[in-house]
Amino acid sequence: MEAITFDHVGFIVHDLDAAVKFFLDLGFVRQGSAEVSGRWMDRIIGLDGAHAKMVMVSAPDGSGQLEISQFIEPAPAANHQVHPSNAHGLRHIAYQVKDVDAVVAKAAAAGYGLVGEVVNYEDVFRLGYIRGPEGLILEVAQPLWEGA
Repeated sequence: MEAITFDHVGFIVHDLDAAVKFFLDLGFVRQGSAEVSGRWMDRIIGLDGAHAKMVMVSAPDGSGQLEISQFIEPAPAANHQVHPSNAHGLRHIAYQVKDVDAVVAKAAAAGYGLVGEVVNYEDVFRLGYIRGPEGLILEVAQPLWEGA
């Protein structure tokens, strides 16, 4: 069987600059950007005349790449909603951090808040959900076990 390796997660947003700023404000690193269109794109996503801008970001260690895209054509739906944490579909992405409180403070200084509160999960992790633009949720997880 062929090896399967994680590559990236993609997000579609209305405001590319605001979404990218959210991740950069929290310490992510911009990896590159592109504007894409063409028949190959139409064929893979099943939409005719597709044209999008995208930016790749990753955690500072280069892991966990995120592809953040904004469609220019076809015009995106205007009725996007911010969903609660239990709505179906991709709700959040999670990254381990050394200090949850420091990341939450950095997020607050940049104007972002928590979905709920920072909690201690059974002395295994300190966890918090940070709400970004357009309903994006970044979970930050600080391991509490020895040697973490």
